[in-house]
Amino acid sequence: MRKSFRVQNVKCGGCANTIKEALMEEFSEVDVDLMQEPRVITLEIKDEEAEKSFRKKIRSLGYPMEDEELGVFTKGGLKAKSFISCAIGKMNEN
Repeated sequence: MRKSFRVQNVKCGGCANTIKEALMEEFSEVDVDLMQEPRVITLEIKDEEAEKSFRKKIRSLGYPMEDEELGVFTKGGLKAKSFISCAIGKMNEN
């Protein structure tokens, strides 16, 4: 089933590129809508385990879900991590 998630800290095409690259193997087609705020990521989620895996991977890149409760330090750490993920995505753009 295709499912959409509202994700924070996604700023640009570099971020979208990093997200797509990181998720492609497990989820194949990943869409990142940069026209909405917070950004919306849509992908095929087969079951609860796949959703848990997605949430873990996306957060490890510095992009938490909108529905997550985050403390100030966690928020700051994830934002810094997202800047690094964004820069990597920009360098890897074709």
